[in-house]
Amino acid sequence: MSTRGHLARRLVQLYAGLALYGASSALLVRSGLGLEPWNVLHQGLAERTGLSIGVVLTLVGAVVLLLWIPLRQRPGLGTVSNVLVIGMAMDATLALVPDAHGPAPRVALMVAGVVLNGAATGLYIAARFGPGPRDGIMTGLNRLTGVSIRLVRTGVELTVVATGFALGGTVGIGTLLYALAIGPLAQFFLRLFAVPAASGGSRAVAAGQPRGAILRL
Repeated sequence: MSTRGHLARRLVQLYAGLALYGASSALLVRSGLGLEPWNVLHQGLAERTGLSIGVVLTLVGAVVLLLWIPLRQRPGLGTVSNVLVIGMAMDATLALVPDAHGPAPRVALMVAGVVLNGAATGLYIAARFGPGPRDGIMTGLNRLTGVSIRLVRTGVELTVVATGFALGGTVGIGTLLYALAIGPLAQFFLRLFAVPAASGGSRAVAAGQPRGAILRL
């Protein structure tokens, strides 16, 4: 693959992944059966402020990105694009997809949202343009404190879920399904969407990607 074609594919994967991430999160909202950890917080803040969940997601992402400064994290194109694209894609999808009524449609939206979120995660991370702002906080805290990424992630996500739930965010079976399924799904789609090296070498996700660092909102 030529250098130009290689870059073009990575850019397509980046923005397709971000747009799909926002759309998949919107499906979970419409299912009403529970959201990803960070979106529980975003929904709770949206309920309290009257802003759309996509706008809240963007604002929280920008604030989290500022927290990278003391942690000495360096954002990439993917980091900044994450802040700008996912919220817009989420609000656009919410404008098109109505709330589900009845158990079957709600479960279908929940399952579709989780699976598509895993695909979006694989697309985005395999493009290798830098971690999302929330993942950067986790890897930064890991570097600063020496606590494992797994424990840091668990502590941060339990905090945002509890805070979001207290503010009115939706926690339910969808939240549990996401927590159990996103790791295996993301791993599968990371392998599926791995970009070949520009020289035509092996398909491999960047070696610099921190172990266990998966985009979660």
